[in-house]
Amino acid sequence: MTAGKFVPLDSYREYPQKQMKQRAASFRTDMQRRRSVRSFSSRPVPREVIEECLLTAGSAPSGANMQPWYFMVVSNPEQKQRIREAAEKEEYKFYHGSAGELWLDALSHLGTDYQKPFLEAAPYLIVIFSRSYGILPDGQKVKHYYVRESVGIATGLLIAAVHNAGLVTLPYTPCRMGFLNNILGRPENERPFLVLVVGYPAEHAMVPDIKKKSLDEISVFV
Repeated sequence: MTAGKFVPLDSYREYPQKQMKQRAASFRTDMQRRRSVRSFSSRPVPREVIEECLLTAGSAPSGANMQPWYFMVVSNPEQKQRIREAAEKEEYKFYHGSAGELWLDALSHLGTDYQKPFLEAAPYLIVIFSRSYGILPDGQKVKHYYVRESVGIATGLLIAAVHNAGLVTLPYTPCRMGFLNNILGRPENERPFLVLVVGYPAEHAMVPDIKKKSLDEISVFV
């Protein structure tokens, strides 16, 4: 096995403990303002903002540094319409039989149904694909490792970056997402992971009245 090249960790910044606590609390407070929004304005968003957020997502750690993610940024109205129509077809089947009562009961407090107008209203749909393997220029396949974990981390960074930029998001996962490969022309080594709906909230947008678990409910120090 050939040893990799290493460089000094010049990018690291250490902060005094007081400042460290302040930064941690400030970031936590800001991220707790984040809400998943289903009512979007059609106001345009500068492409440069989305590009910066994607670069943040691309800085995520990944298994063997394979970076097994790919982001399709959809703003074309016709493509957004096709995605909405295909998604609603799948969602109709989900809400009218395949979901089951327990799943529908779990969703009931969110007020969702098979109709997904936000897929057309929002200026951007970022369709996140996971790549099970890479393809070299000569056609050779390169296996990727910890794919879903890696793409999940990148997606989390993307959501945080979009929120930090002053926009809102909705992580949307249709029950079946294979139609995204067909509509967007993606190859067989890519699987849809999530659709991140991005834009400004609609005027007078409403969100469900929900609470997040406390620190004691989500963690333990041993």
